[in-house]
Amino acid sequence: MPPRPSLHSLLLMAASAAAASGDSGPLLAARRRLAATAAAGGHRIRLLHSFSPGRVPRRPEVVCCVRSAPDSRRSAPAPPCSRNVLSAKNYSTASEERLGKIIQKLKNEGINPKQWRLGNFQRMLCPQCNGGSSEELSLSVYIRKDGINATWNCFRSKCGWRGFVQADGVTNISQGKSGIESETDQEVEAKKAANKVYRKISDEDLNLEPLCDELVEYFATRMISAETLRRNKVMQRNWNNKISIAFTYRRDGALVGCKYRAVDKTFSQEANTEKIFYGLDDIKRAHDVIIVEGEIDKLSMDEAGYRNCVSVPDGAPPKVSSKIPDQEQDKKYSYLWNCKDYLDSASRIILATDNDRPGQALAEELARRLGKERCWRVNWPKKNDTDTCKDANEVLMFLGPQALRKVIEDAELYPIRGLFSFEQFFPEIDNYFLGIHGDELGIHTGWKSMDDLYKVVPGELTVVTGVPNSGKSEWIDALLCNINKQSGWKFVLCSMENKVKEHARKLLEKHIQKPFFNARYGGSAQRMTPDEFEAGKQWCEDDSLPSINWVLDLAKAAVLRHGVRGLVIDPYNELDHQRPSNQTETEYVSQILTKIKRFAQHHSCHVWFVAHPRQLQNWNGGPPNIYDISGSAHFINKCDNGIVIHRNRDPNAGPLDTVQVCVRKVRNKVVGQIGDAFLTYDRVTGEFKDAGKATTAPSAKAAKQSRKEAYKMPFQHAAEDGENSGL
Repeated sequence: MPPRPSLHSLLLMAASAAAASGDSGPLLAARRRLAATAAAGGHRIRLLHSFSPGRVPRRPEVVCCVRSAPDSRRSAPAPPCSRNVLSAKNYSTASEERLGKIIQKLKNEGINPKQWRLGNFQRMLCPQCNGGSSEELSLSVYIRKDGINATWNCFRSKCGWRGFVQADGVTNISQGKSGIESETDQEVEAKKAANKVYRKISDEDLNLEPLCDELVEYFATRMISAETLRRNKVMQRNWNNKISIAFTYRRDGALVGCKYRAVDKTFSQEANTEKIFYGLDDIKRAHDVIIVEGEIDKLSMDEAGYRNCVSVPDGAPPKVSSKIPDQEQDKKYSYLWNCKDYLDSASRIILATDNDRPGQALAEELARRLGKERCWRVNWPKKNDTDTCKDANEVLMFLGPQALRKVIEDAELYPIRGLFSFEQFFPEIDNYFLGIHGDELGIHTGWKSMDDLYKVVPGELTVVTGVPNSGKSEWIDALLCNINKQSGWKFVLCSMENKVKEHARKLLEKHIQKPFFNARYGGSAQRMTPDEFEAGKQWCEDDSLPSINWVLDLAKAAVLRHGVRGLVIDPYNELDHQRPSNQTETEYVSQILTKIKRFAQHHSCHVWFVAHPRQLQNWNGGPPNIYDISGSAHFINKCDNGIVIHRNRDPNAGPLDTVQVCVRKVRNKVVGQIGDAFLTYDRVTGEFKDAGKATTAPSAKAAKQSRKEAYKMPFQHAAEDGENSGL
């Protein structure tokens, strides 16, 4: 280790440095103080050169730090630390501990800045996009002062990566416990925004000059004339022997900001200037305003005769944000608030953003803040047989100013969720008329007697009811088998009253048309062979997913993964109902049915929903009314189709294997109508077949009589679809 330099040598070095700067006054005074301190028993002396951050000082500033010798210390006891000081120390220690946890989580995300600091924004290279081709330090990382969490955001429009992490096991330290007065980050940012003072700049300060001939020629290749460039005060800046295009942002003619475009297509802006629209003065008191995504698009609109056009200063975001922040926090779109007075007078705002995903996201963000009711959007034309124009400048270059004017003239109302015009659905209506999809008239059930009454349409909801032991589940299983056989549909089954193995047995018997066991119910029919059984299992796996406990989320996955076209929920009363205490059952049922219908329509999937009737009083053995469903009349009010399954229990009224299918509601007259159909049930294979006329006549007569003498016989509920019932 080299010997420690003496005090004298340190002073000589400091004097040399001071002499070089031409001022040794402070050093001489410091030397006198040091000598006096040493004579009084100074224990250790340090000399520090203090430099202001970010600059090299013109002369060294010598700071003298003297630590007293042990024998010269005070003999009196040190005053006790205040409670606030101890709390502050504990708070700082806790912050450092939390910082360690946060740092590890950030490193796991690939975020590793050169220096970790609390309460400061740090710029670094984004690990997701690596700053693009220019390797821009586009990622901003912020760790809260209390070390509780950290956030990051990449400001490149093509990336936009953002995230949030929080230290494990942290709790918010209240002001009372910590003894430290603090403000939330939002309050601090709001105060900064309110007190922000922007730079005042001028053409002379920025060394702006008229465009050279080469740049004028460049704009000419983009179909932008020299006159348009002069009117919009497009200039250039020569910085380090590099020429950049300067787009000047002005309000009332005064320079407010400036954006530069270099030869390598990189953009930069003047720091600490107010964000406003490019071309703001052109929309003063304008009733129609056009907003584009880039400065050259604004110049292109000028060439087409539309001077009432402005460009956003910061380009487009990668995607639409989840929610709109408060005005003070809405930094990305601060130019909207800064130019609010100009936009308030506009009755129509045409959003002509780029024809890509970020451009569409920008249009949505602008419309959400400006009000969709006064926004319009454009449809960019094709520039050749295959490609569509990306923006206004491409339309001007490939198709000319007339085509660009037509784009603005043909602008359409910006869509508002829930508010449509028929024109938006013309392609869908055309397909419906031409029968493109093949299921416009519904899918046949497989029973001729039902063809005129009920067909299955994708996107609809059918509610099925009937007294217990009527065969509702058996009939739905048979219907699914028929549709699968003739149309190849796949289904997902939420059948909570059937065990998986029992449900598989029923489906296999209907598909193979042989009994599963050599049991009494099979009679003399031959049992399915092992090969048929294995083939049937494969059919079950392909076309009937295993039973599920809960419905819509898994059904959505089944639709996307397996191409499922039908969903069965059997029955309603077996679902886990978590109805809030302040919600009536009627409101709850309405909410459930709305969710199911939305699922059916969104995924073009037909849903069968089984619901039991309430306890019937004075029942006469006839089919129940569709409004007898337990819980709410919304079951029939909200469904597209309502069906009652009923079987004959009176030997005098006809065969006991007759099943009556009562179609009690059909919303779409194209696919069916109200009426009754009669089927026979094969107890051996579980199949349903069309009933003959000899069977239908007495059953129809009995059904008519039962409707006249409704609800006269008491009926005790039995187990649903039991084997000993025959159905």
